[in-house]
Amino acid sequence: MMDWTTRDYRYLARLITRHTLLYTEMVVAQAIVHGDRDRFLSFNHEEHPVALQLGGCDPQQLAEAARISEQYGYDEINLNVGCPSDRVQQGKIGAILMAEPELVGECVEAMQAVVSVPVTVKTRIGIDDQDDYDFLFRFVEQIERAGCTSLTIHARKAILSGLSPKENREIPPLIYQRAYAIKQAFAHMEIILNGGVKTLQEVHDHMGEVDGVMIGREAYQNPYFLADADQVVFGDTRPVPSRREVAEQFLPYLERRYALGHAPKHALRHILNLFQGEPGARKFRRHLSENMHKPGTTPQVLMDALAQLP
Repeated sequence: MMDWTTRDYRYLARLITRHTLLYTEMVVAQAIVHGDRDRFLSFNHEEHPVALQLGGCDPQQLAEAARISEQYGYDEINLNVGCPSDRVQQGKIGAILMAEPELVGECVEAMQAVVSVPVTVKTRIGIDDQDDYDFLFRFVEQIERAGCTSLTIHARKAILSGLSPKENREIPPLIYQRAYAIKQAFAHMEIILNGGVKTLQEVHDHMGEVDGVMIGREAYQNPYFLADADQVVFGDTRPVPSRREVAEQFLPYLERRYALGHAPKHALRHILNLFQGEPGARKFRRHLSENMHKPGTTPQVLMDALAQLP
């Protein structure tokens, strides 16, 4: 489920790149319908365009969650059909739904009926031993009939038992050609590739086969990796902000969050890798790591960490 820390990261990412669509973590539909909506759905205006990813299997509950979420201003509602964790499987959420494409289609139809923003799906290439092209083709065919026009494919299958979510992001082999083949078969659909992409050159290479690329772990582990994306991918001619400029622009946000009672450590953990590979990066990271958790820490700790850089 989403918490404030994910929003802190999205704010940082928006300071680095302007053109990408930012995603929330998955939020269970039931939590939106019956829980604290502001906690799960509020976000910073600067994050636009931003997509909400929903988890669930009840078409009407998902529709109600989508309707509420659109009112909060999300630019896209995405249905998670890719998460392999045991916890979400128990609620028939995530990758386990690939085995029931008709139900996924009903969920998409119900959500589309109540919102005006795009309803999209994120999935894997298969589950367990149901991992051939024909299985994926039939799944995509079903959600296409339901009206889905944009699909993000994590180009690994999901192992529903025996692997942790982390292992499911690393052990099943990447088969990019499977996503390429789906794009060829469903040319009118927007197909977004996900999984293992770490460089803008790789993004460029994939863009000849699919319509877009989703970056996950690399964007978090090395956030400044996104800095050149505006120019390289989108042709933006505006100057690329420096790492220090990004950190200095993050400070006012950190101060606003602090004034509302949120400890700086929750936001600062997302900035630890901002200077990765640069002189002084280790000192910067160590100063934050050693001090941001201390009682009474204020946003000044970020400026003190920046002073460790040459």
